[in-house]
Amino acid sequence: MITASLKNYRISPRKFRLVAELIRGKALDQAHVILASANKRARHPLADLLDSAIANASHNHKIESKDLFVKEVRVDQGRTLKRQMPMARGSAFPIKKRTSNVSLVLEKIIGKSKADK
Repeated sequence: MITASLKNYRISPRKFRLVAELIRGKALDQAHVILASANKRARHPLADLLDSAIANASHNHKIESKDLFVKEVRVDQGRTLKRQMPMARGSAFPIKKRTSNVSLVLEKIIGKSKADK
């Protein structure tokens, strides 16, 4: 199991999940195309995380990237930064700046025939 993780990234998990759901279960070449054409801010850190997982696979496990697919992308909530915005009559309005913890799991494609190569 090949993994890569990203902790406390300053995008809310709700926005991150929109992009993460697009690449779940896809082959790596399809995932790169989807991330390149996505029009969301979360595509850049997710593409970097995917590249990191591919590097982990080739360096640590000696597996080529063409034999892998995205098995799991999990986006959890990280720390929440609490800030305040001044409001009328000297009161303060709370602002929650949410962060995301992302973990990506790659798996080897099983049953790949010689005709597919």
